[in-house]
Amino acid sequence: MDLEGLAGPLAGVLAERYGPGVGVHGLSRAEGGASRITCAFEAVTAAGETRPLILRLGTEGALAGAPLTREAELMRAAAAAGVPSPEVIAAGGDDGPLGAEFVVMERIEGESIPRRILRDPGLAAVRGRLAAQCGEILAAVHRIPVDAVDGLDRADQLRTWLDVLDEIGEPHPALELALRWLDRNRPPARPPAVVHGDFRNGNFIVGPDGIRAVLDWELVHVGDPIEDLGWLCAKAWRFGSAQPVGGFGPYEQLIEAYEKAGGGAVDRDELHWWEMFGVARWGIICAMQARRHLSGGERSVELAVLGRRVAENEWDVLQMLP
Repeated sequence: MDLEGLAGPLAGVLAERYGPGVGVHGLSRAEGGASRITCAFEAVTAAGETRPLILRLGTEGALAGAPLTREAELMRAAAAAGVPSPEVIAAGGDDGPLGAEFVVMERIEGESIPRRILRDPGLAAVRGRLAAQCGEILAAVHRIPVDAVDGLDRADQLRTWLDVLDEIGEPHPALELALRWLDRNRPPARPPAVVHGDFRNGNFIVGPDGIRAVLDWELVHVGDPIEDLGWLCAKAWRFGSAQPVGGFGPYEQLIEAYEKAGGGAVDRDELHWWEMFGVARWGIICAMQARRHLSGGERSVELAVLGRRVAENEWDVLQMLP
């Protein structure tokens, strides 16, 4: 995508917020983002004031998820529920001035690269509190009214990802075995809640004071709230650490903080089920993203590398079977 060509249309979008004469400076693609393009830039008003901002753009062939306009609505609803969220400046669809769906939000300073969160000496003092903070934030996520945003997917998640695996059209017997076990051993259903769908180390911004913002609401849906806790604990998001919660804390801290913040009691067997579901789901996503590369939908070394990780998740999920 031609980022230079976006500067003019983007300035037009920002003029509605900052007035005529606003300029766009330093527009550049940021690290990460396999399914959306994320760019950092500065908006400079006619009066010379500088606003550090983030632009997220949709990409052709990306993993299906909530439109960015809906993500913007969700971020506003999340902020109202007490979830740390960046302010949404503007959003639009693919029929708008940028030629792709987009959202512009304030840029929150801090670290989002997982390995740095787990190893940066400057974050050492806060790492021991992150698991508990995740529990508190997830309790707030699950307080968002299920009707706060229209159009949220309410489909059965296990059925959804079984169908996705079938559509990929490749043999993955370990994933199929795990999904079959999960289907036969479902925990009792909970009252439906707004589920972030991708709450993990790498999708929030951390500073010396803790988690400053939750990002990437593209996979949000209505479902079982414990799905978010299980996904956070999946092995892929530990990045080599022995700590099960995002690589920075034990299960007990997450559960205790979640329950204390009003998220409801968490059964450990139930959490294990959703963690196992998360590992299988990530394996399917890796296969799906690799298919985007192989099919020519988006040629990307990052997407190709994800294909190698399918086998890692197959191994992990087999170790979780009783």
